[in-house]
Amino acid sequence: MTDKPPETLKVQCCIAGGGPAGMMAGYILARAGVEVLVLETHADFLRDFRGDTVHPSTMEALYELGLLEAFLRRPHTEFSELGGQIEDTFVRIGDFRHLPTQAKFVAIMPQWEFLDFLADAGRKLPQFKLKMSTEATDIIEENGKVVGLLATAEQGPLEIRADLVIAADGRSSLLRGRAGLTVRDMGSPIDALWMRLPRRPDDQTVPLGRIGAGHILVMIERGDYFQCAYVVPKNGYDAIRARGLPAFREHIRAIAPFLGDRVEALHDWDDIKLLTVTVDRLEQWWRPGLLCIGDAAHAMSPIGGIGVNLAVQDAVAAANILSGPLLTGKVTDQDLARVQKRRSLPVSIIQRGQLLIQDRIMSPVLNRDRPIGVPFAMRLLDRFAWLRRLPARVVGMGFRMEHVRIVDRHRGGT
Repeated sequence: MTDKPPETLKVQCCIAGGGPAGMMAGYILARAGVEVLVLETHADFLRDFRGDTVHPSTMEALYELGLLEAFLRRPHTEFSELGGQIEDTFVRIGDFRHLPTQAKFVAIMPQWEFLDFLADAGRKLPQFKLKMSTEATDIIEENGKVVGLLATAEQGPLEIRADLVIAADGRSSLLRGRAGLTVRDMGSPIDALWMRLPRRPDDQTVPLGRIGAGHILVMIERGDYFQCAYVVPKNGYDAIRARGLPAFREHIRAIAPFLGDRVEALHDWDDIKLLTVTVDRLEQWWRPGLLCIGDAAHAMSPIGGIGVNLAVQDAVAAANILSGPLLTGKVTDQDLARVQKRRSLPVSIIQRGQLLIQDRIMSPVLNRDRPIGVPFAMRLLDRFAWLRRLPARVVGMGFRMEHVRIVDRHRGGT
């Protein structure tokens, strides 16, 4: 414990959280000439079991910022079609190759690579500052308005004054709680177990998802391993543990027989991480002087891998709307409300779709003990190639895809 007085900083915009929403908002605002400070709790971005799907909508924003070519030089894999296996039948359900975007595929890139990329790009801008190992701990209020935040860093406590605080600190956002914002929990009947399993060079392309009576397994190819998500009923993890790790390994092998002895890579339960699935949304995303974006404003189900990309869309919209007011030092409540109004409809549509899939498809599958057939809608998608463009558009571009509209006040930043 130390009695060292806090160091005081002043910036135009302070962003709590160095995830996709925070880093993208910080970078775009800095490109617009806004003085930005991003705070990231950890010393680096190297944390596994985070969203790794970068959709065409996100890559379109990178293209508009002049960053796409450099981004695609980072290690990643690409897939232009979406499909899965239902019992023993493989079905194709999405085709990204016809999207009106620069990237007509989904990129699978470890999130730490994406965040490192944005951090490297941001460091080229004099208006962009990133403090690692720095955790926001509270908001500073004066006369009912948020005027900054308190944080702890390796060097000691910080008091950061800002014209605007953006809370991008995730689904368990501390700042939204401190601000007293109301969260609407929409519930979820599922959780997921995340794990790695070895991948061999001679493995053929595997279905993204494997669905059968009582099980749903997602397998994402990541170089020399598969990132796997095994979907379980809500609060079902304890029952799986009670049956023992050998039984769980055998179950995974039964779902994907080609894995063979590779399931032995699951040495103990520490190799399997529980992701508690939450779907919620703030009733109001802002207070005077404070705006929540990304998971801090709306936690998404992992269905469709859309969470990262919705967070980026929030960041683009926030930067578009708020860069001008921040440059003049006159961010109004109306400006903050415009961001929520712009983003709340697409978020609501996606969440309703995810809830529908969770409740009407995934939960019944997990509780079924007899073989399932391929639904009629999926048979149509598999049969007619032109129909597969619609799911690809929804997943790849979402609703109301954002375009970068800022005036670039920096030269040589890309």
